[in-house]
Amino acid sequence: MSNAESDPAELVCAASSPAAGVEVLDPRDVPLGGPRAMAVRRTLPQRGRSLIGAWCFVDHYGPDDVSATGGMDVAPHPHTGLQTASWLFSGEIEHRDSHGAHALVRPGELNLMTAGRGICHSEVSTPGTSVLHGVQLWIALPDAHRDAPRDFEHHVPEPVVVGGAVARVFLGSLGGVTSPVRGFTPLLGAELVVPAGVVLELAVDPAFEHGVLVDRGEVELAGAVVPRGTVVPRGSLGCLGAGTAVLRLASTGSEEARVLLLGGEPFGEEIVMWWNFIGRDHDEVVRFREQWERGDERFGAVVGYDGDRLPAPSMPKARLRPRGNRR
Repeated sequence: MSNAESDPAELVCAASSPAAGVEVLDPRDVPLGGPRAMAVRRTLPQRGRSLIGAWCFVDHYGPDDVSATGGMDVAPHPHTGLQTASWLFSGEIEHRDSHGAHALVRPGELNLMTAGRGICHSEVSTPGTSVLHGVQLWIALPDAHRDAPRDFEHHVPEPVVVGGAVARVFLGSLGGVTSPVRGFTPLLGAELVVPAGVVLELAVDPAFEHGVLVDRGEVELAGAVVPRGTVVPRGSLGCLGAGTAVLRLASTGSEEARVLLLGGEPFGEEIVMWWNFIGRDHDEVVRFREQWERGDERFGAVVGYDGDRLPAPSMPKARLRPRGNRR
């Protein structure tokens, strides 16, 4: 998905204060697109936290009645220095990119696109979609691989029972299940459906930072070094720093909880995020924008989309600053 704000500036926002060692990042509403903009809830990046591992962008949207909102129609737009991970709970999206991939994004299926040096793609909800509901995630590529060639992978993880929850592990390993999808840094990505009243104790990599995005229900989050649970309400992202070998997740609401568990080793590099680009400094992002505007071959072209591509917004007047997590 594009960060199709008309004035994206730098991708940062305010963060909640940590409570009992767990940060709770509340979302901000962001309209994407034109007059019939699709609203998303953005929890990452924030001013106090730019990344969880290499996860650097979390947009959560829906459930949207497509007949009322118009659904998703994101024209061809560019990316650099990242991977996009698309995950749906309901609906269907048609994906086209300049690598030549033409695929459908469906509930419970991972579509992972590698931008590397440069790619462009479009996303359109299909005519048969009535309710659109999902998450768009970005993964920052480390400096050694940020010019990797374009790529696209599709993976359908099998649902497995992990500690009383139903899990779909789409990146990394959890509960004895390992995704075959390639990553450029150590990562974890999984959907968990936790029945009401169930308390999970998940063995996780203590070298990882972790985040829990709550899509449905309400959960309490704690870790081995943070024994007291912190409530993470629907739509928010609860974060735990590295050092947790057991992640405790309790479904405390009256309905089952559905969450995305994201993790990874601390990224250790500073990045510049602006519009749909990830670079390392202001001047590099300026160059990416200029190349997109003049149709440079860095990004290629999308075949089959009915319409014009997205123009890049104007650069902000202030210089963009590299950001990492505050220590």
